[in-house]
Formats: sequence, C-alpha cells, structure tokens
Amino acid sequence: MSTSAMTSPVVTDRAAVITGIGSYVPPDVVTNEDLTARLDTSDEWIRTRTGIATRHVVTPGTATSDLAVEAGQRALKSAGSAVADAVVLATTTPDQPCPATAPAVASRLGLGGAAAFDVSAVCSGFLYGLATASGLIAAGVADRVLLIAADAFTTIIDPRDRGTAVIFADGAGAVVLRAGDPQEPGAVGPLVLGSDGGLSHLIEVPAGGSRQRSSGRPAAPEEHYFRMRGRDTYRHAVEHMTRASHEAVARAGWRPPDIDRFAAHQANARILAAVADRLEIPPSRRLSNIEHVGNTGGASIPLLLAQAAAAGQLTAGHKVLLTSFGGGLAWGATTLQWPDVTAI
Repeated sequence: MSTSAMTSPVVTDRAAVITGIGSYVPPDVVTNEDLTARLDTSDEWIRTRTGIATRHVVTPGTATSDLAVEAGQRALKSAGSAVADAVVLATTTPDQPCPATAPAVASRLGLGGAAAFDVSAVCSGFLYGLATASGLIAAGVADRVLLIAADAFTTIIDPRDRGTAVIFADGAGAVVLRAGDPQEPGAVGPLVLGSDGGLSHLIEVPAGGSRQRSSGRPAAPEEHYFRMRGRDTYRHAVEHMTRASHEAVARAGWRPPDIDRFAAHQANARILAAVADRLEIPPSRRLSNIEHVGNTGGASIPLLLAQAAAAGQLTAGHKVLLTSFGGGLAWGATTLQWPDVTAI
C-alpha cells in the first residue's frame, strides 16, 4: 500500500449494503440569466465551461442541517425503517465550527442517542463517508448507518467571483446502509481513497480556522470565501479520478466495459467528459445532473444517484462506478451493483 492512497479489503464478512436512498434540493433556483445580471459573464460562457444552466440555492436562514434532515428523512422512508445505529454527515459547510452538525440532525430525525459525527473531505465527502460507514458496519459497531452528504456551498462562495459563483450550489443526498453479504446487490465494493495535502492551496477557504486565528492577523473579507484554482484543479481531478476508478474497477474484478453506469462527482461537464473518455465509458452510460443542479459539493454523488434512480436511468442490477475529487486534495472511487430500492 502506498503512502498516498488507501484501499479497502476486497472481501469482508460484513458488507455495507444500500437499502434506502433520498435527496433534497432547496426550492429557490438561480439561472444563468440571473447571474449575468450581476457578473461579467453570459449564458454561453457558463454552459461552455461548466455545463450548468440552473442551480438550487438556500434562502436566508436555511442551514446545512435543514438540507440534511430533508434528505435523511427521505432515505429512511425509502429504506422502510426509521432506525439507525449511527448518523454520519459529510459536509464542508457545517452549521457552526463546534459542535458537529450530525448530532443535531440525528436528534431532529428521531435518532437521538445514536452515534453521530461529521466527516470533512469537501467534494469527496460522500465516498469518505461511505468508507467510514462501511467500517462501522464491518467492525460490528453498527448494523444500520444513515449516511448523509449535505452542503450549503453558496454560503461560502463570493457572489462576485465569476469562477465559483456560476458553479457551486446547494443540496443533500443520503443513503441507509445495513449489514449484509458482500456479494448481494447494493453491497459497497472495494474503496480506493487518496489525498495530497501538498496541494491544499488549490481548493481552500483561507480564514476562519486555527491557522488564521492564531496568526494575530485579522482576515481580509475575501479570505472567508471559498477559493479554487480552476486550471490546476482540472488537471489533478482528471488524473486522480481516472486512476482511482481504474483501481476500484480492477479490485472489484470488473473491466471498464462491464460498467453500466458511471456516477462521478458533478464538478463540471468538461471534467466529467475527460474522465469518462479516459475510462472509455460511452455517453449512454454516463449519469449527469449538473446542468440542472450545478456542483453541490459532497452531496453531488448521492443526489445524482437518487435522481437517476427516480428517473429510471439507474435500475436494479446495473454495475455502477462512483468516483470523486475535491479539496484536501482528496479523491476516491468504489463500485457496486445497484439494488432494488425506491429513491425518494
């Protein structure tokens, strides 16, 4: 095992099996035309570079926990049970720095007393959360885990920054995982995770943490906003998502032609196309909702899966490849055979 990547065992006695899935986006929609009214941009510029036409955004007073509760309720309903031994929340935008947001979400869902904590891996949060939830189940700590990925990304985006304001949006997705057999539909396959902290400056919010606070220097207003170096991020995203995907597919005993559906973090349309092309996955097998929801951070993959399943684009038996990339830098990939679940 390299020092820059971690892989899960190929087979464990207790696998984490998806038994329910739900998603939620806030009702307010911002179109490209809305953005052109306040930014030096155009609908054509945004569509060409990102593939995005509309995105959902929170209104004042709505927090990440509100999105998480909505998605969590739907996932529990999909699973047919309101029971969970643990709640894991993957988010970059917690309600506050302390405490974690997950315990409040668990309480609002009627799961008070269950283990509850946050996972922070930016846009790779869902896959890191999936690894965490799978570990809880494999270790026998929990039999059922509610994994939620939720981000109110627009609360940390500079509304004047054309490079990020046109891309990021808000939403949540959730899955219920139960202990099961590694060979059954819905079982989470081998997980491949990696990071490169030497490039953390490519995606960051400079202010608000102990580094800036202990410096004795007041933060400039713009340092409280999310920053991303787009060109460099693109190159690393394509490289690491492709490499992690190849490894996850190989560890599952698959070949790229076996993949029925490709579900990648919805970063932007050009990244998605570049990774899928390198994996030789035809357009008909690529799932995407970025045109209508934008980049929802850690919520991206479960939101995509839920919407695709509800639309009939993802059905029981499909072999699915998941992959993501985000700040840290952090990336991951895994595989699974889609179960017979009703997305809500």
